[in-house]
Amino acid sequence: MKKLVRVLGVLVVLGIIALLAFIFVPVQRTGPATQLAADFKPAKGQGEYVMRAGDCLACHTNEGGKPFAGGRAIQSPMGAIWTTNITPDKETGIGNWSLDDFRAALYDGVTPNGTHLYPAMPYENYRKMSEEDIVALYDYFMNEVEPVSNKVEETKLAFPFNLRFGLRAWNWLAANYEPGFKPTQGQDEQFNRGKYLVEGAGHCAACHSPRNLFMAQDGIDDTSKAFLTGGEIDGYTAPDLRGPESGPQKWTTEQTAAYLATARNAHSTATGEMMLVVRDSLQYLTKEDNMAIAAYLKKIGTGGEKAATAPAEPVVTETEKMLTEAKADMPLGPRLYLDNCGGCHLVNGKGAAEIFPELDDNSLVTAKSPKGLISVILHGAELPSTADRPMKVRMQGYDNRLSDEEVAALATFLREGWTNKAPAVSAADVKAIRDLPKH
Repeated sequence: MKKLVRVLGVLVVLGIIALLAFIFVPVQRTGPATQLAADFKPAKGQGEYVMRAGDCLACHTNEGGKPFAGGRAIQSPMGAIWTTNITPDKETGIGNWSLDDFRAALYDGVTPNGTHLYPAMPYENYRKMSEEDIVALYDYFMNEVEPVSNKVEETKLAFPFNLRFGLRAWNWLAANYEPGFKPTQGQDEQFNRGKYLVEGAGHCAACHSPRNLFMAQDGIDDTSKAFLTGGEIDGYTAPDLRGPESGPQKWTTEQTAAYLATARNAHSTATGEMMLVVRDSLQYLTKEDNMAIAAYLKKIGTGGEKAATAPAEPVVTETEKMLTEAKADMPLGPRLYLDNCGGCHLVNGKGAAEIFPELDDNSLVTAKSPKGLISVILHGAELPSTADRPMKVRMQGYDNRLSDEEVAALATFLREGWTNKAPAVSAADVKAIRDLPKH
């Protein structure tokens, strides 16, 4: 009963804030676009390249649907948010939008009729894009994308989140900085190109930065200590990218760039939303741009860089000894590992480079939240076909084979095995992920 009262109290407070925002906070719409941008003529292919860098296809294309026609459900703590049709169809898409309308959506999260977009649309980040890239992107959608008539399902969140005018106050708190990109003085061109892609079009902070009390990104650029220190997206763990134990700090710059371009490197593979990012976005960037992103991430590391070094002499861990001996009274976790995982990931947990990822010292396995690991065990994972690595690799899911208790035992074994030291997983943790809507 007390919990219900607290929830109702929070909803009432949020409703009051939304009402006050409607009365006192004006609609934020920066602009219009500068004359320089309005007169800018994009180079051939520039708009499509910006679209790839911004990963527009992944969110605005439903599984099996027409490109950019919308209708994909983005799961949020407040409920499902349905992505919009951004083809140039005049009835159900953005065919009637002006450049200023388009710019306001990307910079301010506001549609031509004044409706506020939910910040599942990462306008907090797109606000850092250049005027020229906005023009190029607008030109691409209006002139190169096929119009598709597709009226998507309307987003209907519960009170008070259905009161979109309350987002005026949210924008005032979360997106109150001047639009456009500001390079870091004293850094080289590669650093600032990586910074631009990460902070702006790539909107990496939308997943990899934690959220604050108001669900805004807690750090949208490298001036914040929280920036890119890990978050959650759609039931998945988006790992820390800056700490000394994170991939970009342990790997070489070349290994991080390879991960971005192919979803795999000698140590790890991409899963969940990151797999889609590589499939639909990062694999299309130039090698120079992926190297710029990798170099930028390496330079903004916190707590000291853990440089990648030549592998030391292999040490046989207690976990490996236990798995090798395979005694009859072996506990459930390691027994499940041998039955289901050991053939690919091996008894030493090191897997096979660029095919089966390492589980020992894997940031997804040892993350603070076990959600990503549980999701992979339940639903499997797939490496996309990319230009540099055309072969798809699929790991099956075990949701129909293993119970909640068994998945918890297996996940706990992985988080405690070899050199890993992460908290155990409960059956309740597994059930929470199993019960999430599938899409």
